Amino acid sequence: MRRRELLLLLGGALTAAPALHAQQTAMPAIGFLSSVSADSGTFRVTAFRQGLNETGYVEGQNLAIEYRWAEGHYDRLPALAADLVGRKVDVIVASGGITSTLAAKNATSTVPIVFTNVADPVGEGLVASLARPGGDLTGFSNITFELMPKRLELLCELVPQAGVIALLVNPKSPTAEHLIRDVEEAARARGVKLDILKASSESEIDTAFAALVQRQAGALLVGADPCLLWSARAARRSCGAPPRSGDL
Repeated sequence: MRRRELLLLLGGALTAAPALHAQQTAMPAIGFLSSVSADSGTFRVTAFRQGLNETGYVEGQNLAIEYRWAEGHYDRLPALAADLVGRKVDVIVASGGITSTLAAKNATSTVPIVFTNVADPVGEGLVASLARPGGDLTGFSNITFELMPKRLELLCELVPQAGVIALLVNPKSPTAEHLIRDVEEAARARGVKLDILKASSESEIDTAFAALVQRQAGALLVGADPCLLWSARAARRSCGAPPRSGDL
């Protein structure tokens, strides 16, 4: 879904808030549910507020936003989503991919949900189709599963001498195994060895980067998991990127 359509959807959801809720609160409310931390999600929030401002909604003036941050702990998301539903927000924005979206979906069947960066919303059963999502969920896809094999191909072209390429994935992500299968197939087609590294925290990523050097991988492909990307950047800053590695 294009950005303008997404903003119109948010505006429509807010305008259609139940009359009872409008009587109980001074302004409509958005629940912003994210799988990462407030610090790492700053740029998303800034862009989100800007988009709302363009449609006439200004936080603190005619709109309230309830922020909930899981800080990379996926197990916190269900409780955070339930809390937003309990506060009777008018719409939930699930930021950070499939994990926050599933938490919101499991928490309510009536509050509209707008998701971001979900690799395969149809395959995950979130929507009926990209053109006509139906139900109370909509949003946009970053087509991760289609792009990751292409990223591997690009990495092979950038570092043609790399006999081993490492793939870093978050094992706690519900899409991890699907992602691994797709990239493994692309690696076989390119004739390169794929080394799978798994991590879900900064300490585990530190260990993964150490293993990356020990195994003499020529390049690194990072799975498109928001918490993984956030932690991987921190780990690279603290220990330095291994020689000839690519962070795509």
